[in-house]
Amino acid sequence: MLPARALENPDTDIGLCGWLLVGMSLLLMVVTLPLSIWMCIKIVKEYERAIIFRLGRILRGGAKGPGLFFILPCTDSFINVDMRTITFDIPPQEVLTKDSVTVSVDGVVYYRVQNATLAVANITNADAATRLLAQTTLRNVLGTKNLAEILSDREEIAHSMQSTLDDATDDWGIKVERVEIKDVKLPLQLQRAMAAEAEASREARAKVIAAEGEMNASRALKEASLVIAESPSALQLRYLQTLNTIAAEKNSTIIFPLPLEMMQGFIKH
Repeated sequence: MLPARALENPDTDIGLCGWLLVGMSLLLMVVTLPLSIWMCIKIVKEYERAIIFRLGRILRGGAKGPGLFFILPCTDSFINVDMRTITFDIPPQEVLTKDSVTVSVDGVVYYRVQNATLAVANITNADAATRLLAQTTLRNVLGTKNLAEILSDREEIAHSMQSTLDDATDDWGIKVERVEIKDVKLPLQLQRAMAAEAEASREARAKVIAAEGEMNASRALKEASLVIAESPSALQLRYLQTLNTIAAEKNSTIIFPLPLEMMQGFIKH
């Protein structure tokens, strides 16, 4: 795999035969003017770069563009490389987690070509290679995590995948900009087990909260009973207040308790 500097500044010694062919190409272009101009001048769009090959060697200076560039007929050829950000979905991957749970995980990757020369000279198909590498990296990273970490630490997993992919594709001229985990699918039986566990946990918390409420209510009643014991007339006022509350609800029958102290006077007579 050739380094970027060697590809952008190649050895231009094409030999005597090569220079002879280049000269003949120039002569052919001059003879066929102005028709040859349409074959020699090419246009590269703003988001593209062109890699020119002269007799099979990358032309000095690396990628050309955007704008106009010049090629020689017969001896030169070129390849256009799209420099825009490309996105692709990672197909769902069956992964065995660290705690022996099988999950299906998919994601999305954003990348772009950072060095057009490396993307052409160092790999046959940079897009296909990046897609396959993303699938393998997803399985490798998730294989070191347990289920709880996969469900809660998606950002950390995505960052780890991005760093790994970026390092691996650096020699291909690829820059991985972003990786996101889209969905984590659990087996149906595991979903039911987790739902039952969550429901049991909620019921346990509800019982604890109810018990705490009963304890607070009993303390409040104890304090109220101490206040009423200090003033017997307060109990009568409470009775009257309760009667007023019941009467406001339009009940046809009201059962109201009377204290025994009020009945003792009638019993004596």
